Amino acid sequence: MARTADKTDIPLRLTQAGRDLFSRQGYNATGIQQITDHAGVPKGSFYNHFESKEVFAVAIIEQYAEHLQRSWEAMMAAAPAQPMAAIRYVFAEMMAYHERKELQAGCLVGNFAAEMALASDACRQGLLQAQLAWRERLAGMIERAQAAGEVRADLPAPVLSALVWDTWEGALLRMKLEKSTTPLRDSMALVLDHLFQPAAPATGIPPTTKE
Repeated sequence: MARTADKTDIPLRLTQAGRDLFSRQGYNATGIQQITDHAGVPKGSFYNHFESKEVFAVAIIEQYAEHLQRSWEAMMAAAPAQPMAAIRYVFAEMMAYHERKELQAGCLVGNFAAEMALASDACRQGLLQAQLAWRERLAGMIERAQAAGEVRADLPAPVLSALVWDTWEGALLRMKLEKSTTPLRDSMALVLDHLFQPAAPATGIPPTTKE
C-alpha cells in the first residue's frame, strides 16, 4: 500500500473512502477493513487518526456539511439575480447532480439520519447542524423572494424552508426506490410552481350594500 509523508493524506483518503462506502452501503454494512482497503492504507492507520468508527462518522458528516456549504456558495455565485429564479436555479442544479450520478444514493444526511440518529447522539447532533444550515441558506433565499413579492408571504420563510427540506428528502427516498429522478422533479414542481406562489389578487366587482 502506498505511503506518504503528508500527515493529512491518510485521514483525507480515509474520509473520502468512508463517505463513498457509507453512501453506497450505509454505515452499519461498512467495516473498518473495507474502508482502509478502499483508501489503500493499512488497517492499523485508521486508529492512528480516529478513536472509533463513530468518531470517524462524525468527521465525515462535518466534511459533508462543508461540502454542501461550498456547493451552495458556488451555485449562488452562478445563480440569476432575481430571487425566485435563483431558487429555481439551485434546485435545477441539485437535480442535475443526481441525474448525473450512476448510483442514485440520495443525501448522506438523510441516509445517516435513518441509520444513526437513534444510535449515536454525536452523529445526530452533526446531522442536525448540517440540516439546519441547509434550511437556513434556503430560508434566506425565500425571504428575499418574499420581499420581492415572488413567494407567498403568509407563511414565514423558515417554515417554508423546513417543508421544502422534508419534501426534498422524501423525494430522494423515492428516487432510490424507483431508480429515477422523476420524484425530485415532480415534487419540486409542485413546491415551486404551486406552494410558493403568492395568492392571486381578488377579482370582480365587490357587491354593493343597501343604505
